[in-house]
Amino acid sequence: MPLPAPNLDDRSFQDIVDEAKRLIPRYCPEWTNHNLSDPGVALIELFAWMSEMVLFRINQVPERLYVHFLNLVGIEPFPPSVARVDLTFWLSSVLEQPVAVPAGTQVTTALSATAGAGREAVVFTTNQELLIAPPVLRSAVATTTGPDRVIDMWDDLRYEGSAATCFLSEKLTPGDAFHLGFTDSLAGLAIRLSVVANAEGIGVDPRQPPLTWEVWNGEVWVGVTVFSDTTGGLNRAGDIVLLVGPEHELLTVGGTGAYWLRARLLAPRPGQPTYQASPRIGSLAVAALGGTVSAEHAENTGREIIGRSDGTPAQNFAVDRAPVLPRTEAEHVVVTDSSGSVGWTEVADFTGSGPEDRHYIWESGGGAIRFGPQVRYANGVVSQHGQIPRDGAEISVSGYRHGGGARGNVGARTLTVLRSTVPYIARVVNLHPATGGVDPETVAEAKIRGPLTLRTGQRAVTAGDFERLTREASVEVARARCLPAVTGSGAVRLLVVPQVRSDPREHRLDDFAISAPLMRQISDHLDEHRIVGTAVEVGTPYYQGVSVVALVHTQPGRPAALVRQRVIDLLTRYINPLTGGAEGSGWVFDTDLNSAVVAQLVESVEGVERVEELLLYEYDLRTGQRLGSGRDLIRLDRHSLLLSANHQVVVR
Repeated sequence: MPLPAPNLDDRSFQDIVDEAKRLIPRYCPEWTNHNLSDPGVALIELFAWMSEMVLFRINQVPERLYVHFLNLVGIEPFPPSVARVDLTFWLSSVLEQPVAVPAGTQVTTALSATAGAGREAVVFTTNQELLIAPPVLRSAVATTTGPDRVIDMWDDLRYEGSAATCFLSEKLTPGDAFHLGFTDSLAGLAIRLSVVANAEGIGVDPRQPPLTWEVWNGEVWVGVTVFSDTTGGLNRAGDIVLLVGPEHELLTVGGTGAYWLRARLLAPRPGQPTYQASPRIGSLAVAALGGTVSAEHAENTGREIIGRSDGTPAQNFAVDRAPVLPRTEAEHVVVTDSSGSVGWTEVADFTGSGPEDRHYIWESGGGAIRFGPQVRYANGVVSQHGQIPRDGAEISVSGYRHGGGARGNVGARTLTVLRSTVPYIARVVNLHPATGGVDPETVAEAKIRGPLTLRTGQRAVTAGDFERLTREASVEVARARCLPAVTGSGAVRLLVVPQVRSDPREHRLDDFAISAPLMRQISDHLDEHRIVGTAVEVGTPYYQGVSVVALVHTQPGRPAALVRQRVIDLLTRYINPLTGGAEGSGWVFDTDLNSAVVAQLVESVEGVERVEELLLYEYDLRTGQRLGSGRDLIRLDRHSLLLSANHQVVVR
């Protein structure tokens, strides 16, 4: 158990008063009236109150020492995390030459007239250059899911008087696809497909056609965002605007290597109309309308002089703006003396630094820059850890980025103002909310984390160590579960639930997939801290869909529609990996779902009089179908979690 923080003096106000009164006979024997009305007793109580205040401040010393001890062992509060979002830049018109949006382009929120005087706009900066190049279409094929069949549609598409059939199967089998091959990658582009189509696909609902657009990312086909579609699902002439993701790789289809974009036929959902015949495209033109690039809540600062060296060890300097984001290769400390300017190397600590190593430490939270100390060892030898800049040398930084915090989690379509004009760019917008911004760690939180870190020395040894380090790897990790190694593989299994910040009613299975950048971040962080020889497998839990069917009775005068919605909302939040369970912190691993508990929960909803019947169904989240018959208990294995799906509540 931890050692308790001592009270240096535990006397209270009354203890001090009683002690002073006991000393009266010794020093003032003639003072005999010790009642509260006596002026002397009033003075005793006054000084006792003042002494108690002094003792209170003295007893705070262990708290301050606690923080200093954490600093001594290298445990400092985490700096804020940076919010990130994709920004879509739209061209002023369709152009025939490429347009470049340089890295470091700044986009801000627009402050309303009612905003407070001290409130500043939130600034986001692009991470890399965005090149919007006109796409070149070079091939078109149609494929089926049956026996491998690829039909070249390129001539039918480009010559007048002919039309390309999109889906080849006679019965329009789900999985049939129409592929468009491009010369160069469409990664990050917003493209427009101008289609001239014949109305062959009658019967389909133009608002929800059973097809999806996809591109090949090097491993699998991934979905493309349909920004707008006036063709009703390739069923009439119009334009389709697609936003391609950041990955689009070369693939060979039917002997032709190209960057493929495909429209794939889906199985219709219950009640969704489908095509009676395959759509036919008479002609198609492709143009680039814009592009999407990632950005982060940060501002760039150029070269900054932070001071001059006095030639002594353990010198400290600080940049003007903090907190500082993790440095890139171009962001470092520069030392300029009579021999010229030299860039130094940032290290995490000076443990492996020798007297000739140009090393420094740059604290992200406060922006402080420290040079190597001089340490005297037990044998009397004094060692310099890290080179000391020469006396009079100018210390500067080549540049850095500052920002971060929860303030950067702005909503969708709020980043709309360009700080500087970019040629041929008409406007910019974030189509999705920014996520990942977290305020810096408080001292109280660091005090809780400190002892946990010291116990393992930042090594992943126990299951708890793996789970803690996984959560520390990124703010996008909501939960982590470590399972023992499977017999034969010898690998530690880690199940990761990513952070999904949308409303639980909108959660879908694909929302809980681990993105490639997050997977790399987790893997790299665990690789630094795992014990040599320990293999780690990172994946997601198996999400078991659950559909609740309930018959409830309402209290007199309560609207049935309102009560039904309240029950569905409650069930959706309760059966959820992030908000579920009794404590609302996510459905607990190894915890089964019992209909009696769910019925009791539904009865607590305002307006519900009683639950007459309630059954639980397993639900296939991919096909959208219930599995088996209703039951009273759904059991979970150790690698599974529950996710709500299509609850049905009948209210009487």
